[in-house]
Parts: sequence; structure tokens; C-alpha cells
Amino acid sequence: MTTAAPPSARRTRTLRLLSQSGVLVALLLLVLFGALRYDGFLGAYNLSTFLRYNAMFGLIAVGMCFVIITGGIDLSVGSVVAMSSVVAALLSPHGVGIAVLGGVLAGAAVGLLNGLIITRLNIQPFITTLATLLAARGLALLLARNQGGVGLDPNNTALAWVGQGDLWRLPVPGVILAVVVVAAAVTLRLTPFGRHALATGGGEDASSLMGLPVDRIKLGVYGLSGALAGLSGVILAAQLGAGQPTEGLGWELSAIASVVVGGTLLTGGMGSIWATLAGTLLLGLIFNLLNFENGRGVISLSPYWQSVIRGGFLLLVVVLQSRAGGSGEP
Repeated sequence: MTTAAPPSARRTRTLRLLSQSGVLVALLLLVLFGALRYDGFLGAYNLSTFLRYNAMFGLIAVGMCFVIITGGIDLSVGSVVAMSSVVAALLSPHGVGIAVLGGVLAGAAVGLLNGLIITRLNIQPFITTLATLLAARGLALLLARNQGGVGLDPNNTALAWVGQGDLWRLPVPGVILAVVVVAAAVTLRLTPFGRHALATGGGEDASSLMGLPVDRIKLGVYGLSGALAGLSGVILAAQLGAGQPTEGLGWELSAIASVVVGGTLLTGGMGSIWATLAGTLLLGLIFNLLNFENGRGVISLSPYWQSVIRGGFLLLVVVLQSRAGGSGEP
């Protein structure tokens, strides 16, 4: 005889399904609205620009999804993006491979540092990543020597192609994001690492008693989050032609919002890479539509309103999760 799931677990599963299906429905409706209202909305230029820019947010959201699944948080990703963009720019005279690898490894180093502090010193993720947020931002400015940007080597056209080029008529950053999303989705659902990450978020003490390597899982997810933020920083430098030590402000909020909008609970234990991608695209599409409205003269919103909208959107989703019982144990 099968034991029925407790009401709290059923509510949590229902919330997850509604969140994931809701974000897809909202995404499709906004695409339909934009296609009907604006000329050129589905044109090659707008789609290419949209994917090229939002790929960076998608990459850090994927890393953030793994972190939140384990019940953690990573506030340092925005600063890591800025720091890694400067590292990539400084290494650009040595070739595209060294520049890309250096930026990714710089981000991974910060992520692993976060994981070590959290697991070895038993410091809360919020405090740990807040500290590394400040440290990475300061390091980015130090490496840039307090300049507004560090230009790429003009002879390194291959690095610029990573951010500005096309592959199979698709923007390279979009192709990179697609590869990362597929690999992350497979990792989460079909590998021991992914299953152990979900188990850790569902109950850390129970996972430890079962013999799961909880500390190694935490170290892995924070290292992954840092590495993907580093890759995002490389793309940022390649797109803008320079490392940007002052960029990335508030990007951690965008990543968290994308993950939560996709139905991942902040308490951990469940999540979806595909729904996180949909959340990223949904938030990006909202700002894309606002830009079109600005162009029509209907409204006039400065770029600073993006942070206000992201914060309000995140608060709304978290409140809805809480009211629906999503903050309880899965």
C-alpha cells in the first residue's frame, strides 16, 4: 500500500509545477505580444542582440541554480563577472585560449574560496559571499589600476569573436549558453553530483547521515557558480572590447530572480535548469519590451529602473512562494 504524500509536500510539488509552467506561459504570451505590437521584434537583429546580451545572465543563473538547490546563496557573482572581465583583458595579449581560461579560473577560484569558507569555517553563505563580493570588486579595481576599463589586445580578434561573433548564424554567447544549459540539465538529473546536490538541499543533516559527501557537493556548486560567472565576465570583456571593473552591479539579483521565477525554492531541495533558463529569458524579455516602448515614446524609463523592476519581481515571487507554502520543507 502506497503512503500518501503529506500536504506540505504536495503543496510544494504543486507550487513547483505551477511556477515552471507559469513562467513558460508568460514567456510565450510576451513573445506573442511583442510580435504583434512591434515591427522588427522577431527580426534577426533584435533576436541576436537579445541572446548576445542575456546569455551572460543565463550563465550566472545556471550556476546560481545549483547553489540555491543546495540551500545556499552566492552574492559574489556580479563582482566575479567584473573581476574576470579584467583578468581576461589583461591576458588577451597571450591569446584567446589563455584569456578565456584565465577568466574562468579566476571566477572558479573565488567560488572555491566561498565553498571552503562555508564548509571549513562553517560561515553562513550570505555572509561569506557578501565578503567575497566586496573583495572581488576591490580586486577588479586594483587589477584595472582604478581605470574605467582595460582594453583588449587589438590583435586578439578571436577573443572579440567570443562576444561579438556568430556561429551557424547564431550569436556565439547564445551558443555557449545553450551548451552550458544542456550540460547542466544532464548533470542535475542524471549524475550522482546532481542528485546529491538535490538531496543536500532537501536535508543536509539527513544527507550526511546517509554518507553523502555534503561538503564536497557544496564546494562543487560554489566552484561551478564562480566558473560560470567567470565565463560571463570573459564574454562581457569580449562584447565591450574591454574588461569592466565597475560592471556587474546587481547581476546577482538578476540571477537569483531568474532561478526563483523558474520555480526553484530558496530553501533548496528542488530546481530546474530549463525553468531557470525560461526565467532568465522572461526577465530579459520584459526589459526588451520596455526598450521598444521607450522607442515608441509611450514611456520613458531610465536603465536604473531595471534594478527596481528586478527587485520588485523577485519580492513578488518570493511572497507568492511563501503564501503557497513553498517555504516549508519539501
